[in-house]
Amino acid sequence: MALRTFDIDAQRWDQSTFMGRLKHFFNITDCRTALLPDSKLDEAKALVESCRAGSVPPGTTVEQLYYAKKLYDSAFHPDTGDRMNLIGRMSFQVPGGMAITGFMLQFYRTVPAVVFWQWVNQSFNALVNYTNRNAASPITSKQIGVAYITATSTALATAVGLNLYTKKAPPLVARWVPFAAVAAANCVNIPMMRQQEILNGIAVTDENGNKLGHSKRAAVKGITQVVVSRITMAAPGMNLFLLLKPQKCPQAFFVCLQRITFLHGPIQVMMVGVFLVFMVPAACSLFPQRCSMAVSNLEPELRDSIVSQYGDSVKQVYFNKGL
Repeated sequence: MALRTFDIDAQRWDQSTFMGRLKHFFNITDCRTALLPDSKLDEAKALVESCRAGSVPPGTTVEQLYYAKKLYDSAFHPDTGDRMNLIGRMSFQVPGGMAITGFMLQFYRTVPAVVFWQWVNQSFNALVNYTNRNAASPITSKQIGVAYITATSTALATAVGLNLYTKKAPPLVARWVPFAAVAAANCVNIPMMRQQEILNGIAVTDENGNKLGHSKRAAVKGITQVVVSRITMAAPGMNLFLLLKPQKCPQAFFVCLQRITFLHGPIQVMMVGVFLVFMVPAACSLFPQRCSMAVSNLEPELRDSIVSQYGDSVKQVYFNKGL
């Protein structure tokens, strides 16, 4: 392959299929990239930009370009090109999520424990949601603060309410509290942290990337898909551990687990990590990141504007839904 004609932005795998998206997200959510120093990431960005400009350094191989693009996609925002904060990157979801989820599953019995770990979890989620938003929609520091307080306080109220409601329920039922709280909180946290997209709309383009306007309906569609993906991401790892402390279980495996209670926490953390290694890319792959929407489903004023300028030649609009 001639490197001068190599298209660094061409998708390596077909993004119209789930398997193609899965391969893509396995590549860019690789938690090993979170360990790399900023200098290494900046080198990768420089190589990507050089390739875009058609001036690939002599001796560069195709594999080096693919690796540079992997680091670029994992650490730099697709809308702005700015380096994202470490904790908010999808490549940090495995180490960050496994630690927080493990503690939430282990310490769910008392109100103070539920409050603290839900606050930690929702603060982490708020940062991830902000980092992976559609950055074409500006947001002020005041708006970020209001969104954070609203999202975390609602999540805490939901978690504590569920905890009190299930206090007299069987232990197995009570262990649903962490996941139920996480699922409910995601339905609030993500829209609140990205509220400016809903209020002001997000930029939509035609197939070639030409900007057509801003759409609130597109923002709602994209954020809804992100909510579904995040709940799916958390579900397997959290719900499997409903079986870790059964009241009566004849299986020797679970009997053994019941005896080594001091290892329940570490076991849960490691097993959640194993699930997240697969579930982070799988959940991100449920929907294309470059989301599309029929022009006929847009707001009337935007739809009329597009039709008046382009007629029937533009039938779909495209936008970054975020992650």
